[in-house]
Amino acid sequence: MIYTNLPHTDIEVSKLCLGTMTWGNQNNEEEGHQQMDYAVDQGINFFDTAEMYPIPAHPDRLSLTEKIIGTWFKKNLNRDKIVLASKIVGKGEATKFIRDTGFTPESIRNAVDGSLERLQTDYIDLYQLHWPERSTNYFGQRGYEHDVTDHWKDNIHEVLQTLQDLVCEGKIRHIGTSNETPWGTMRYLMESKVHADLPRTITIQNPYNLLNRLFEVGLSEIAIREKVGLLPYSPLGFGTLTGKFLGGMRPATSRIVLYPQYDRYSGENAVRATERYNELARSHDLTLTQMALAFVNTRPFVTSNIIGATSLQQLKENIASIEVKLSDEVVQGIEEIHNAIPNPSP
Repeated sequence: MIYTNLPHTDIEVSKLCLGTMTWGNQNNEEEGHQQMDYAVDQGINFFDTAEMYPIPAHPDRLSLTEKIIGTWFKKNLNRDKIVLASKIVGKGEATKFIRDTGFTPESIRNAVDGSLERLQTDYIDLYQLHWPERSTNYFGQRGYEHDVTDHWKDNIHEVLQTLQDLVCEGKIRHIGTSNETPWGTMRYLMESKVHADLPRTITIQNPYNLLNRLFEVGLSEIAIREKVGLLPYSPLGFGTLTGKFLGGMRPATSRIVLYPQYDRYSGENAVRATERYNELARSHDLTLTQMALAFVNTRPFVTSNIIGATSLQQLKENIASIEVKLSDEVVQGIEEIHNAIPNPSP
């Protein structure tokens, strides 16, 4: 395993982070425990979860993922060996049953306390805002279109102050954002620069893969210059970049079959790009999975690549990607395909 540090800290994390959003839905507790056991045996020490997991969020499954992680900690007594990240939901129609009050001080405190109880721990290493409260472009929107009915009031100082209070209380150690834009990222950074007593956002968790490299447009420069590490999610594009959907195949247990609303990586251009990436990988004796993950692993703005799986076989291949080195020829081929079919799955 390769290790790096969470930016601006001495916290060492594995270059691969174990994603957990299927546990409690597509995976049961035993399978979740097996995945954590195997990941740790392979050197992974970084787990990412959220209060709304498993996906898709549903009242009957609410926060089961955190509970599964909590029972694993209780069984193994190894909380101090894991760097743990979780998140608070933002406002949204699909998650109103969790909370619809946004990032108020009371909401943040309730969310943190709830996560701590379910995770059976007294601290969270990295606490993230799952998506912005304001109306902006995220979750598949290609560009920003201003919503004149959005009356969001800039409460970022209050949000950071609440998070700082929780840091002082020892409940969280550091903070990050998720599904954030260049404006939002700099707004949080600016507030903590002007007010040095407020915590600095050290990570951003956004989608990044061969079919969606929009992070490179505005956020990659911020990430490098400000040292805000990307924790990329969906590095395999909901499984599309494993190649298992090529030729019209639709495995019955795959996420896009079970949940057709997750069609972000299923468009015509995405299929064409995936076919070309698969041909490139095969021509260099690589699997598409290996090439896709190895590409993300080596980006200069990536702190830790969030991998997820619904089977141990998938997890093993994903973790093995850390050993894959892409040749200059492969990287050049990737860029040629990207230039021909750029970002088909925003």
